[in-house]
Amino acid sequence: MTVADPIVVSRQAGVVVVAKPPGLPTQAPSGIDSVESWARRCVVGPGGYLGIPHRLDRAVSGVLLLAETPRAARKLSRQFERRQIAKRYAALLACTVAESRPRPCDTWTDWLCKVADEPRARGAAAGEPGAREAVTIVQRAMPISDERVVVLLEPLTGRMHQLRLQAALRGMPVVGDTLYGGPSLDGAQRPVVDHRIEPILLHALEITWHDPDDGRPARAAAPLPSSWPVAIAATIAGLVEVTPAASPRG
Repeated sequence: MTVADPIVVSRQAGVVVVAKPPGLPTQAPSGIDSVESWARRCVVGPGGYLGIPHRLDRAVSGVLLLAETPRAARKLSRQFERRQIAKRYAALLACTVAESRPRPCDTWTDWLCKVADEPRARGAAAGEPGAREAVTIVQRAMPISDERVVVLLEPLTGRMHQLRLQAALRGMPVVGDTLYGGPSLDGAQRPVVDHRIEPILLHALEITWHDPDDGRPARAAAPLPSSWPVAIAATIAGLVEVTPAASPRG
């Protein structure tokens, strides 16, 4: 699969905002293309500083924050740790169970645990060793058909594969996310060689943070990639227009 390069959305106060394409990891071992290797080559240049305070799954597209100064990296990392950064995602979900439709303003609360020695997570019981609480707000939901629904999601925590797994646990996995039981993008029944590189219809649509220099709220967004159907992209654009973005928490 040929993966496009990221696109620089904005660059200010040591914060570089990029639009990450699906299929490209945020970081990877030497010799494997990633957002980090691209940014070192094309953004900060040889010997330049690059901090990675923010990550997206390889299969996920969308807006991603990088830092080109140590000060910006520290400020952003602190904001992530204190949950002062608001993130909004768009997703197309496959409703495999009739009663699994998401409700606007609903709150998903689960306990999730990483599966040992595997690049995936699972649902867990509260108090189980290694389990961590995951909380997500469903901001908007719009049915597309009997089996598909578009949602806007705001995660309040940042667990491994949080949105993907929380949706799947409710019988509505992300379209394309075959790792968690979702249908393939083209509907074909075929073996998946590597779940990590298959694009999924989960997109980091918008992010807000506090400017490292003056502390004022800053906001950036990334357009949907071409892997999304045009009609679905138009629906999401309409949802965004009627749903105010979250503000970064002080």
